[in-house]
Amino acid sequence: MVNTRSQTKMADNADLLALLAEMKKSMEKGQEEMKKGQEEMKKGQEEMKEGQEEMKEGQEEMKKGQEKMKNQIQGVKGKIEEVRNEVQRKIEEVEGKVQRKIEEVEDKVQVKMEEIEEKVQVKIGDLEKRRSELEDRPINFLANPDLTYSRSPVKSLTFDGQTSWTVFKTQFDVVSSANGWNNFVEVSQLVTSLRGSAAEVLQGIPSDMLTDLTTIENALEARFGDSHLTQFYRTELKTRRQKPGESLQVLATDVERLMSLAYAEYPQDVRDSLAAQYFVDAIRDEDTQHATRLMDAKDLKSALAYSMKYEAAKTVSKTSRNVRSIEIEDGTGKEKDEKFDCLLETLEKLLNSHVAGKKNTPRRNPNVTCWKCNKKGHVQRDCQTISPNQEN
Repeated sequence: MVNTRSQTKMADNADLLALLAEMKKSMEKGQEEMKKGQEEMKKGQEEMKEGQEEMKEGQEEMKKGQEKMKNQIQGVKGKIEEVRNEVQRKIEEVEGKVQRKIEEVEDKVQVKMEEIEEKVQVKIGDLEKRRSELEDRPINFLANPDLTYSRSPVKSLTFDGQTSWTVFKTQFDVVSSANGWNNFVEVSQLVTSLRGSAAEVLQGIPSDMLTDLTTIENALEARFGDSHLTQFYRTELKTRRQKPGESLQVLATDVERLMSLAYAEYPQDVRDSLAAQYFVDAIRDEDTQHATRLMDAKDLKSALAYSMKYEAAKTVSKTSRNVRSIEIEDGTGKEKDEKFDCLLETLEKLLNSHVAGKKNTPRRNPNVTCWKCNKKGHVQRDCQTISPNQEN
């Protein structure tokens, strides 16, 4: 019984010793880990101290940078202030110069005004003197009809929209110039000259613009002007043909009228050349037309003169042949026949000289285009193409 208890006690002591040994090992291990932790904490404190020192150095550098930037800003402000002061000084100098120039100009203007005033006073004195002399000297207007005519104004016109606005405007400008109207009088005369539908145009013009001459003329031009009929007149020119019984003079007059309406904006030399071409195209007699085209007239007047000469020559030739046949039958009138032959020979020589002159003229530009047949190499007056109107 005693041995069993001893053994049990010894077993308990052994377990206790084993437990103490383990506790000792654990304590030693904990001490070692604590020692390592203290060492790591010490290192961390040293690193944190180094970081604080670096942060302190960075703060010092940032402070230096801020001070440097502040100094630079102060320097820029100083430069701006200097520039501002310089600009202000320049402005004051310019203002001073301008003011001096203004004063100089005012002085010169004042001197000029005084001089002009003196001259005006002298002129007024001369006019007063001449007026008094004229008042003292009687004038016989009956003995001087030219003077009486010069003092009588030209009567104004009326426009009702039924006649040509362009013609009325030309006549109105002539009357205005003859009467010496100023702008205000021109407006008044133009407004009072309107009748009927022409006067109704004033209703579409604002009341504050009824004293403006250009506004009123533009409104009348838009309503009654011929500018929108330009294409119509050009078409009429192209299709114009001499009517049966119509003389060449009447045809030329009508062509000239249509030209002034269709090509008013063209230069005069171009209008002359076009008028000659349209006149030749409108001639009814093919022989006269061909002969006049060969003459190559540069203007309407020359084309008309030559075509009339050619027609006269044809008439004389026909009359001569008729007279010659009658005289052959009667056996009389040889002297008249010789006169007709001489006149016919003279006219034929004139025609041949024009034809020869046409053949000797230099060749035209091969790139030129005919307005009649749209082919290149010749112009409209030299075109040999027969239009449908000519065939009829």
